Amino acid sequence: MFADERMDQIFDIIVNSFFPMLKAGVAFTVPLTLVSFLLGLLLALLTALARISGIKLLDAVARFYVWVIRGTPLLVQLFIIFYGLPSIGITIGPLPAAIIGFTLSVGAYNSEIIRAAILSISKGQWEAAYSIGMSYPQALKRIILPQATRVSVPPLANSFISLVKDTSLAATITVTEMFRVAQQITATTYEPLVLYCLAGFIYLIFSTVLSNAQGQMEKRLDRYVTG
Repeated sequence: MFADERMDQIFDIIVNSFFPMLKAGVAFTVPLTLVSFLLGLLLALLTALARISGIKLLDAVARFYVWVIRGTPLLVQLFIIFYGLPSIGITIGPLPAAIIGFTLSVGAYNSEIIRAAILSISKGQWEAAYSIGMSYPQALKRIILPQATRVSVPPLANSFISLVKDTSLAATITVTEMFRVAQQITATTYEPLVLYCLAGFIYLIFSTVLSNAQGQMEKRLDRYVTG
């Protein structure tokens, strides 16, 4: 009898919590991931180009940025941006702070992926582009980057899926994304195991959808390259 009541109670908690958590995921987790990843990709491309530019100053700045971001935990970076900067008069809201933190992280890690993809294209491709009168930007845009994109899509997609899960760290700086909502519900129901497993299940749904999208994107790019 007690077991039946307990199961009914857990079932009610799951039903009542699923949609608020899913709503927070759609309203905050997904947009936070998309915005941070797109900005991070732009930063990664600029950083990669700085690394291969042959200009020592740009190379040094890019190396320093990547070294700092990759050498410190993302959680520490978020705390510095949200809790540390106000001590020197710079106050940033929770969501912008999360976007800045995730963008810097994505930019540093993915710059190495993009740099490696660009360097994997043979020098003959550059020489062929120059031989028909293309400038460096034209060769990069029309010849090199399209080929480098195909090479970099699988690791970039993995980075994107990883970012979806990393956004749970935004809860530590009070962004009301999905994991934060799970924490809030847990504080009133005292069912951490059930609710955190439910949060993990929703993250799993998001990751599965994105993995399938990655597969479809790779197939399209294969047709583009081979066609």
